[in-house]
Amino acid sequence: MKTFGEELAQQRWDDHRYYHHSRINQSLHFISALSFIAAYGLLFIDPASAALLAWGVSMSTRQAGHFFFEPLGYDQVNQASQEHKEEIKVGYNLRRKVVLMSIWVTAPLALWLAPSLGGLIAPATTFSAYLHDVGIAWLALGVGGLLFRTVHLFFLFNVRTGLVWATKIITDPFNDAMIYRHAPAALLRGELIDPRHAQDGQH
Repeated sequence: MKTFGEELAQQRWDDHRYYHHSRINQSLHFISALSFIAAYGLLFIDPASAALLAWGVSMSTRQAGHFFFEPLGYDQVNQASQEHKEEIKVGYNLRRKVVLMSIWVTAPLALWLAPSLGGLIAPATTFSAYLHDVGIAWLALGVGGLLFRTVHLFFLFNVRTGLVWATKIITDPFNDAMIYRHAPAALLRGELIDPRHAQDGQH
């Protein structure tokens, strides 16, 4: 039976080998990681601004890498189809991410059309107050999305798997900053796909 640390390492390895072949995707993850780390620090000072940075920069670059640059065909290195990878994905696969990102895009529109959200909050009277409300909404979405999937994994697998995944998500910015720090330089050399995937196939 795997320890907590071993399961965390396995989830990280599976995420890397299945979903991070593209050097563009890796480079965008590096940018995302640095932005997330900055947002973590800002969270203790200005939570709304932290959420605006996290979603506006970190999540948009991160997910753009997955949706637009990561190869979606058959994975020759891991001998797995895209459908298989989507099926076994522990966290948010591409289908679930579409739902999450749709809510992210909809939240500012909802606050613009209904500033008080039907009387639930004090309506914003200035643009800066509106941005603050958007930030708080995005912060709630981030925390809610993390908690929802964590508890969901409790029932799909077990409590530890859910807690391992939550730990992975929270610490991903630090891990991504470390493992993808060389990706921008490799991309500038014209390397579009990480060759280490072929070497690490037997990890």
